[in-house]
Amino acid sequence: MELTTVWFTLIAVLWIGYFTLEGFDFGVGMLLPVLARNERERRMMINTIGPHWDGNEVWVLTAGGATFAAFPEWYATLFSGFYLPLLLILVALIVRNLAFEYRHQRPEQSWKARWDLSIIIGSFVPAILWGVAFANIVRGVPIDGTLDFTGNLFTLLNPFGLLGGVVTLLLFLTHGAMFLALKTDGDIRVRARALSVKLGLGAAVAAVVFLIWAQVETGNVGSAVFYVLAAAALVGGIAMARAGREGWGFIGTFAAIALAVAGLFVGLFPDVMPSTTDAAYSLTTTNASATDYTLKVMTIVAAIFTPIVLAYQAWTYWVFRRRISEHHIPEAELETAGR
Repeated sequence: MELTTVWFTLIAVLWIGYFTLEGFDFGVGMLLPVLARNERERRMMINTIGPHWDGNEVWVLTAGGATFAAFPEWYATLFSGFYLPLLLILVALIVRNLAFEYRHQRPEQSWKARWDLSIIIGSFVPAILWGVAFANIVRGVPIDGTLDFTGNLFTLLNPFGLLGGVVTLLLFLTHGAMFLALKTDGDIRVRARALSVKLGLGAAVAAVVFLIWAQVETGNVGSAVFYVLAAAALVGGIAMARAGREGWGFIGTFAAIALAVAGLFVGLFPDVMPSTTDAAYSLTTTNASATDYTLKVMTIVAAIFTPIVLAYQAWTYWVFRRRISEHHIPEAELETAGR
């Protein structure tokens, strides 16, 4: 296998890791005003992702860095053409991260409410815009003979791209509700499980329409297999959640997102950014790649450090595997928060 194919596959894996892990973070953040009825439940929801959200974001940083090093032409065209959406995502993530750090620094309820709003908005914006961005990457964008993006923001806001944003939004909401049902106990667990089923049905309908449309755009048989498996995993996860099997329900949404993203990359290959102007102007794993020497050095580094990072992140999930219930939230802190 050529190193360009190896690194295309590794970048796909990084994005799969990001969407499956950060996806439930976004979902929990967006569901904060829907499921939490009081400060104790808001604290419970935030605490479920407290040990994980910053580690989950490492996946997107690594994906961006790997793209820059392995496929510099792809990185240049993508980040210049998608500059405004990516900037909005970056700002949203910064505000969201600040909210997690600063929310508990002062006791006033008004202070907490403002940071809660930052968490909600900072979760909604990336959840939608990542879907818009990836839908456009798969469908193709106007690229000229110098490998420059010739469109604008409104070029990206086409029906296919907007549907992609709706799909990621609904999938992440479902994934977040599944995670809350898995990680909490008590009344909020029951509400989260019931909501995950309702959201999952909406996500399933939107995802099926989008994946069929994506299949028509790419015409790749291999991607169709992944799309069918993704749909089956999502339906299975919804059925498991409805039966009260939250663990299997979460695995279902996790697998659905992973398989759908894998299908998008399979449908994209060997292109990395198809051109709608002329197929000859498309960026591919060949014309967008770095030198062979660079890829060899990167492969050695990745082979050494990737298992270490994966082992460490798996360990953190194991350590914080227990459910969170109301008695885990100190009463003294709640009394202070209400002042």
